[in-house]
Amino acid sequence: MASDRPAPEAAVRVEGLTIGWDERVLMQDVSFEIGRGDIFVILGGSGCGKSTLMRHLIGLEVPKAGTIEIAGFGPTSGIRGAPPFGVMFQSGALFGSMTLAENVAVPLRVWTRLDDATIDVVVRSRLQLVGLDGFDSYLPAEISGGMKKRVGIARALALDPPLLFLDEPSAGLDPVTAVELDDLILTLSSSLGMSVVVVTHELASIFKIGKRCIMLDKQAKGVIARGNPVELRETSADPRVRNFFNRSSPRERG
Repeated sequence: MASDRPAPEAAVRVEGLTIGWDERVLMQDVSFEIGRGDIFVILGGSGCGKSTLMRHLIGLEVPKAGTIEIAGFGPTSGIRGAPPFGVMFQSGALFGSMTLAENVAVPLRVWTRLDDATIDVVVRSRLQLVGLDGFDSYLPAEISGGMKKRVGIARALALDPPLLFLDEPSAGLDPVTAVELDDLILTLSSSLGMSVVVVTHELASIFKIGKRCIMLDKQAKGVIARGNPVELRETSADPRVRNFFNRSSPRERG
């Protein structure tokens, strides 16, 4: 396994996390840190619990055991008021009856007391940031899948969070659109200095944007590798890790 270099100051700290329902355990005793300003990838095969882990990280689900802390805010279960992070869900999760501008404005209307004029300025700036300037009045049904994900990111950025969670941002996109979205993630990280957590199994995206990662495994019920994705691909001694990064099955590798 590639060496796991020390992370920068932690934006997220997970210790001894156990996830499951009733008697079923999906993940057990998982610990890791996400550095400030890092692009951190949660990866692994289908059914390993990537999106489930993200739902726990953002406080939508409560773990069976362990702690999740957002730097400066303590446990996610104890956060009150506006969350210190933004979230883009896999499908974009836009409100179909609202315009793109109205979708992006939702967090501002829920969590702030800004007047309509100020909200309009913020919304326009966020849409411009993701390359959708001039699309304010469009409905979700009138734009492409890639554009919907950009709107989802714009909404996640509405409150200027220091931390951004992206669930399968490249899923279902054509290669060109996926590359454009990867470039956007890199730009946001470098220009805004924010920490970005990406849940994905898309290898092209993983190698392009990922600085650090953890790899989950369904049978192991936890983390089987951690570090830089490129280093793991080149140096890991674990056949499960090699098979994943090289798109091969155990039979192909002998």
